[in-house]
Amino acid sequence: MKQYRLHLLLAAALLAGAPWAAYAQTVATVAASAPAAAYAQGEVRKIDKAAGKITLRHGEITNLGMPPMTMVFRVGEPAWLDTLKEGDKVRFTADKVNGVYTVTAIEALRP
Repeated sequence: MKQYRLHLLLAAALLAGAPWAAYAQTVATVAASAPAAAYAQGEVRKIDKAAGKITLRHGEITNLGMPPMTMVFRVGEPAWLDTLKEGDKVRFTADKVNGVYTVTAIEALRP
């Protein structure tokens, strides 16, 4: 009897798989066509390599609906902090990752 139930569940799952596969494809297509986060401009005020954080004075961050201010961000890749120094002008993207404002890309704007 248990094997019969298992087979019945597997058959139901296989039959239901086609609509879910189409749904997953639609979600992937929409996500791929969504615009990437716009770059914001900023200035490095402080670097905390031990904590993997950076303080930026930044302009508006449109994807977060955030006005210009100075704030601390976690960085997505701690090695980025080795390429920056206080006072550098930067362009970056940020997003809320697991509830924490995180720099997801950053580059120094060298003269």
